[in-house]
Amino acid sequence: MPNYRRLWQPGGCYFFTVTLQQRQDNDLLIRKIAQLRDAVRYVRQRHPFRIHGWVVLPDHLHCLIELPPEDRDFAIRWRLIKSHFSRQVPPRVSAPTRGRGIWQRRFWEHLIRDEEDFRAHMDYIHINPLKHGLVERVADWPYSTFHRLVRQGIYAADWADGHLAERLPYTD
Repeated sequence: MPNYRRLWQPGGCYFFTVTLQQRQDNDLLIRKIAQLRDAVRYVRQRHPFRIHGWVVLPDHLHCLIELPPEDRDFAIRWRLIKSHFSRQVPPRVSAPTRGRGIWQRRFWEHLIRDEEDFRAHMDYIHINPLKHGLVERVADWPYSTFHRLVRQGIYAADWADGHLAERLPYTD
């Protein structure tokens, strides 16, 4: 894996948590997964980034992405993903938000410091559906890069089965 010790420099590798404004009983991201994928694809064509890991849950998502070597502007990517997705979702489809939009204004971002930090956040991303009780096995969640990484031999298909607590670097 590449060296991720590029603290606050262009080309950094970042972990993000991005959340819907209305979280309770909201499965919008899963119901509109095609629109979310389209928004990410649209933005990647205009502002490239590499996806190392990604998981979409009903009301939030986690990802670990790497910016191009001369780029440090992750904020524009999130602004465009959120706005492109929001324009594709009719107002009646999303949960009521009293005019504040469907996304929380901010997002959680963490610059990856080293290989250990990278691995811990990749594990956190992929175990998250299990942590939230959405599946009994990580491999059962369809909205994740876990399946691609299994095909690449990075994770075993039965990774983390029965070992939830020891795999979590922190909680939501």
